[in-house]
Amino acid sequence: MDRWTPSLVEARLSEAAFVLKRLPEPRLRGYFSTWPEIIHSFADKVGQEPKRMRVLPSPQAISRMEETLSWTVGLDPVDGKIVWLRAYGYRWREVCRAVGLQRASAHQHWVYALCLIAHRLNNRRLNPRLSMQQVIDLARADDPAL
Repeated sequence: MDRWTPSLVEARLSEAAFVLKRLPEPRLRGYFSTWPEIIHSFADKVGQEPKRMRVLPSPQAISRMEETLSWTVGLDPVDGKIVWLRAYGYRWREVCRAVGLQRASAHQHWVYALCLIAHRLNNRRLNPRLSMQQVIDLARADDPAL
């Protein structure tokens, strides 16, 4: 990636959340069944709902997801929570209830966190005395879609 923008960061976080949802559940080691696999006849399957096929993510998607998981490490805990809740597709009402902020404030924290991640991925140093709005304005200069 040449240049990271907040919208690209948002897309990558959403992809990582989607991959995390599709990963298989971890199994306890040491437990297994010695019973043979049951083979159902056609008559047994009549009237049953078909099993949903679970598509596992590709190794490249898992690698991108693992890289993405470390992006929220340096953020404020509230900002990190907002970013991941939005990546998982939660509605703003649920996000606001989870973090205890109003909708406009939660949205500003979300945009600020995406901008910080994009600046960090672009290896740009930010003055720690910049306000939230100034960091967002710097990112808007790079990404007009923001």
